[in-house]
Amino acid sequence: MIVDYHTHSLASDGALSPSELLSRARASGVSKFAITDHDTTAGYLSVKDSDDARAVGLISGVELSCKWATASIHVVGLGFDALAPEMQAMIKTLTAARRARASKIASRLEKAGIAGAYDGAMALAGDSQIGRPHFAAWMVEAGAVGSVTEAFDKYLGAGKPGDVKMFWPSLAEVVSGITASGGIAVLAHPLKYRLTGMKLRALLNDFKASGGRAIEILNGRQTDVDSKRLLQLMESTDLIPSVGSDFHREFEYGPRLGIDVGRLPKGRYIWEALEAVL
Repeated sequence: MIVDYHTHSLASDGALSPSELLSRARASGVSKFAITDHDTTAGYLSVKDSDDARAVGLISGVELSCKWATASIHVVGLGFDALAPEMQAMIKTLTAARRARASKIASRLEKAGIAGAYDGAMALAGDSQIGRPHFAAWMVEAGAVGSVTEAFDKYLGAGKPGDVKMFWPSLAEVVSGITASGGIAVLAHPLKYRLTGMKLRALLNDFKASGGRAIEILNGRQTDVDSKRLLQLMESTDLIPSVGSDFHREFEYGPRLGIDVGRLPKGRYIWEALEAVL
């Protein structure tokens, strides 16, 4: 069985339209799938009734931004009612937060000598949720940098002028919004936050206390060492394991769509827990 519960489309920062993403998943043999765009369900809603959606077992999904302590954290929501008032309110809040964040990023870029970034990035984003990749793409188009990598290395990456994190709701608020909408909250890519062991354990405890139920034990291309560590964390916290590619686009060293779960340890996984809410 091939599963992928963490993917992105053009509705946020992916390269494929939602329908193209579904077609790619179908061709890859995926039978359980979610489009988890950043802070929006627009991509999912646009394709949820299609033939490809039924073929890949599409469920509702989203990846919501939030704060925990001083860290920016991502929580994947699965199997919720995308039209529930709680989910709609959360997405409205996060959309406003993204625009406020974009304005702040543009202001910082202007102080660094790059003017016009807000209008340029918003134009590239169109109906998608605005994010740093849109700023990076605009900076390349405008000739401010030579590549997207340079944009992040100099201006948008961690610790750089455009690294703005202050606008997100709390971890507890985001988890509550997912669960109130009938879904399951999954802590996305726990090792990407680069927390110490003690802080990661505290994050997991707070996540679970807030109503979070699952943790990604496999996300994209991941080392065996990291997979083993996440399995140990999962077992010690009694969270349900989830898996996803975190697919955004095709590139040589990027993850491919779909996780063959036949190579995973035996146990109860998120798709079994979702049967109770779907």
